[in-house]
Order: sequence, then C-alpha cells, then structure tokens
Amino acid sequence: MPPEKHALLSASSASRWLKCTAAPRFEEHLPERTSEYAEEGRLAHSICELKTLKKFTVMTSRTYTTRLNKLKKNPLYSEEMDKTSDLYIEHLIEQAMLYDSTPTVVAEVQVDFGEYVPEGFGTCDNVMIGGDTLSITDYKHGKGVPVSAVGNPQMRLYALGALKRYAPVFGDAIKKVRMSIDQPRLDSYTTDTITVEELMAWGENIKPIAQKAFSGLGEFVPGDHCRFCRGKAQCRARANTNTALEDFKDCVPAASVPPDAMVPQEFSHIGPHGNEVRPLLSDAEIGDLLIRGKELVAWYKDLEEYATKALLDGKPIEGWKLVAGRSIRTFTDQDAAIQAAIAAGYDEALLYDRKPKTLSEMEKLMGKAEFAEKIGGYVTKPLGKPTLALSTDKREAYNPAAADFAGVAANE
Repeated sequence: MPPEKHALLSASSASRWLKCTAAPRFEEHLPERTSEYAEEGRLAHSICELKTLKKFTVMTSRTYTTRLNKLKKNPLYSEEMDKTSDLYIEHLIEQAMLYDSTPTVVAEVQVDFGEYVPEGFGTCDNVMIGGDTLSITDYKHGKGVPVSAVGNPQMRLYALGALKRYAPVFGDAIKKVRMSIDQPRLDSYTTDTITVEELMAWGENIKPIAQKAFSGLGEFVPGDHCRFCRGKAQCRARANTNTALEDFKDCVPAASVPPDAMVPQEFSHIGPHGNEVRPLLSDAEIGDLLIRGKELVAWYKDLEEYATKALLDGKPIEGWKLVAGRSIRTFTDQDAAIQAAIAAGYDEALLYDRKPKTLSEMEKLMGKAEFAEKIGGYVTKPLGKPTLALSTDKREAYNPAAADFAGVAANE
C-alpha cells in the first residue's frame, strides 16, 4: 500500500522547491488537504502494486483474487483501474524484456536520498535491476497534465535513493539509470536514460539548493510550479506578481521591445508630453502578455477555490458570498417514471433512444488489443484544433497543410 507520510522536501514536490526554495517551510504550516482524486490515485497504485507482485513474484491465485476483490470493494474503484493497471504491467513486462536475463523486480520501494536532500525519502512504484541498468518506473493515475520523465527531478531523486539502497548488493555494477513515467489515462509514456555519473553529478549540484529550501532561507519564485502548492491561493509573492498585470503600461516597457518588433509607424503618434504613443501592442508584447496572463488565470481560479472552501467552512470573505448555482432536474426514480408514462398510454419505443457506445467506451469494453485488431481499421484520428502553447512545449508546431490531410492515410 502506498505510504501516506511525506518528507518536507519530497521527491514529488522537487520541481517546486528546486525553483521556489521558500515553498517547503511556507507550506509546512498550512493544512494538508486530500481529495477524491488523490484517494482514487492511491487505490489505483495499490492495484498496480498487487498486479506487479502477482506477475513478478510468487503469489498464489487465491491470495491475488482475495486481495484484488478487497480493493474492488472500495467505493472509488472503477473498471478503468483494471484497464490502466494492466497497461502498466504490460509496460513493466516490456521493460523487463530489455534485460539480457531476468531482472530483480520490486514494487513500492522505500528509498532514502538524504545524502543529497536533508531528510529526503520517498517511495518508488517499481524498481528493476539487471546487468548494468537500474530502471525506475512511476505510475501516475491522473489525467490532467502529461508529465515527462526527461530531466524529471522526482525520478532522479528516486534513482539516487534506489542506487544507495541496492549498492550493498550490486556494488558498482550499475552503470546507467532508466527512468519512466506511465500515464495510461493520457496514453503518455516517457523515458529518460542517463549514466550513474551524470545522475550523481546532478545530485551534487542540487545539494545547496535543497539545503537552502530545508533551512527556510529560500526565496519565493512564483511560476507554473505553483500548481500543487498548498499555499498557492494565499501566497503574497504570487499575488504581487499577478496584480502587476493591472497596469499594462508597466508590463512591457517600450524600451524592452526591439525596434524591429514595434508596430508600424502609422499606428503611433507623439503624445502631448512629447513621448511616442503606440496604441497597438506589438506581437512581441502580446507574446509576453500571453505568458503573464496564463498565470493570472490560474491564480484567479485558485483564489476562487480557496474562497469557496473558506465560505463553506463558515469563514467570511469580505465582499463575497456563496449562492446556489444552476440546477438540472432529475428523476428520483427513472424506471418508475417510465413505467408511469407507459401506463398513461405512451409507447415504450418513444421513451427510449437507441445509440451506439462511443469509441472510448468500446475500447474499454473490448480491451486495447482486441479493439485494434477487430475494428482498428475503422478508426481515424484527425489533427486536433490549433491550440496556443509555449514555445518550450515538446509537441510539434501545428501545420495547416498537414491538417488538411490528417487521417487520410489511415483510411486508404
């Protein structure tokens, strides 16, 4: 069962405290909240752990079935967890087949990376060791944002901890580390491989940063990493960063924009104080404001979430109150209502709509392999609608010409 205890500088929050070194001590005094999504993730991890033990260790079918049935009694259990955990096991089998001989496979491994991060410890979902390679695989049940294993600090800290744990057994035999993140619900599978020397050099490099974060002497640095911070709605540094957007003229000083990026001369004029006035934002300014505005939207949503929770808990938020939102009528007993309509003389055929299952529902019903074999030839995946993304996004840039022919090859 995945543990509930977390280190102050946990591996899972490393992407945050490596950038915002004030975050750990700031969050320490704020209540830790759980959610149905978190509990759902814990249950999915437990199912993954059980299936890993069944596949890679000695476990009787009776023991496996008993434990699995117990997990299925959890109200949060869904058939989708069976599917995603099976995909996870399939990937572990693929990982194991990369070794020349059967590797050592362990699930839910407690590791200690305190040599690099004060009091640092965590739990690896899966560790494989064979030949000269250590493999770490992390299962993520969430379906919000894809997480890449490339350069991922959580995975690197886990790897450092696993190297320490198994050094007495494997010594210097391990020369490289392979780190993978599986997100079956997003069909996202990424892997990063580095040498042990590179990994340990990275560990030495973050030591002073980790010590700074642990000591409470760090700085607040708002950014995308605020997403999972417990204090994201109450952080003054984040508020200061976002409220600066209220004055757009100070957001992108004209002097900071290259002359060749300025708007055409016909759209500017000399103001009453002799200064040049440009009523239109340049493309460079728009690009900068898009980045700032994206964080502003996220920050406002966090404020809304915090205020709603506070008001529900009976705490006043000056100038705000909770009201009932739009409600949708529902039957208290749909079957009884339909029978009453039939008794009133309405034909049963008029009371039901017959419609096929969606593509995703059929794939869940049949399983990925059979779905692909039996009806995969009838599936096409057109290019998605163009969506703005940062230039650092790993996806390829949208190509209008490619969009015109997307899905054609699949149907030929």
